[in-house]
Amino acid sequence: MKISKYLHSCLLFELDGYQLLFDPGKFSFAEGLVTPHMFSDVKSIVITHIHPDHFDIDILKSIVELSGAAVITNSQVGKELDKINFKYILLEEGTHRAGPFKLQAFPVKHELIMDNPLPQMTGFLINNKVLHPVDSMEDKLLNFKGIELLLMVTMAPFANEPTISAFADELRPKQIFPVHDGYAKDFFIAQRYAAYTKHFDKQGIKFHEIYKVGDGISI
Repeated sequence: MKISKYLHSCLLFELDGYQLLFDPGKFSFAEGLVTPHMFSDVKSIVITHIHPDHFDIDILKSIVELSGAAVITNSQVGKELDKINFKYILLEEGTHRAGPFKLQAFPVKHELIMDNPLPQMTGFLINNKVLHPVDSMEDKLLNFKGIELLLMVTMAPFANEPTISAFADELRPKQIFPVHDGYAKDFFIAQRYAAYTKHFDKQGIKFHEIYKVGDGISI
């Protein structure tokens, strides 16, 4: 399974020739470094929640027009898609198959945001190997202790590095793939990821310093 990052929280999973895309939101496309045409071969698209850095209806439409991909999401995002008669697969809890990918969906609580209501958000376990808690660090995620790979928020208005690292220390994944860094310039991301690497090396956890367009790993 190959996982590539297209800025912030836009992730492309590839396995056996099948492409699965997560959260093509505004932050990833804002500077023109990422374009819908990069995803013309995508077969399925997952939208985890309604926040614009994870979901943009015009970007989503553009990708689907190019690829014909199926869209998988929850009911809050679905209500927005219903307004334009856009088809989607409702997935909030339970298991769904997307080609060679097994998506185990479950509700997760978004971390607190200043002066904003919390959205409905769906987390995922992908092929029993990858935990995608999205923008959550709630205690129930510790049930996945020892998971092969954690997709970990690294910077956000709702979190700080001590809180983030403490959550991952307790979860004890074998590897960490960083996400949610579209707020920062490359020089700052590189600096902070070096700090994360130093921290997690002490815990015996591999932190992948990935932030440039299209960079990724295989597991």
